[in-house]
Amino acid sequence: MIFDPAKLLLIAGPCSLESEAVCRAVAEVLARLARAQPELRLVFKGSFDKANRTSLAGERGTGLEEGLRLLDLIRREYGFPVLTDVHERGQVPAVAAVCDVVQIPAFLCRQTDLLLAAAASGRVVNVKKGQFLSPQEMPFVTGKLKEGGAAEIWQTERGTTFGYQNLVVDMRSFALMKASGYPAIFDATHSVQLPGAAGGKSGGQREFVPPLARAALAAGADGLFLETHPDPARAISDGPNMIPLAELPELIASCLAVWRAVRGR
Repeated sequence: MIFDPAKLLLIAGPCSLESEAVCRAVAEVLARLARAQPELRLVFKGSFDKANRTSLAGERGTGLEEGLRLLDLIRREYGFPVLTDVHERGQVPAVAAVCDVVQIPAFLCRQTDLLLAAAASGRVVNVKKGQFLSPQEMPFVTGKLKEGGAAEIWQTERGTTFGYQNLVVDMRSFALMKASGYPAIFDATHSVQLPGAAGGKSGGQREFVPPLARAALAAGADGLFLETHPDPARAISDGPNMIPLAELPELIASCLAVWRAVRGR
């Protein structure tokens, strides 16, 4: 088991893996965080392929082979469990050979064959709740993973389509999703996306990440999913909603304070 209810689960890393330099810069800060905050259960994340870019012109990342090399490097050198997402059944065996957590993207959360392939991998499966789903529908998603024999199941709230190019987070989601018995995580950075609102790519409002992250923990979320980058303005994807790496420690400290208060620590 990777999830520990006595610790705050933090899934953090760049949106796209991009390069070894970016991965190492993020991993160094996360390693210091882990040493300073023993109540954290930290998982490094990064995507090898941004397969759902708004425009065909959008950069997609390193590709499978180079992406898995970078994740394997982080896992070996820094000791973190690592996570990446899969988009097709055929990617699952290679990802499971390197990664501790296989992630199902939100748009693919109802793809039965993909869910069953991830469940059969022997790895933890983190499934994002689709922007088009209510939290009451998630037991059908996690039920597929359970029937498929998943070793450990996590579910992640990432906002619900609200209107033109906007998302909203219903804080009741965490109680509703946790009722199924599986941890509920809050994807704070994707929840402030403005999908397709930046001229062929997504915009974002990172200023709302801290209050939403703290609110989610106050509402009972078991963990946070936060994308971070040394220089978000230069990131190849999701720059407007990623947290600048230098600001991450202060944000995590404030989130841990809320997490402790809710649990009476």
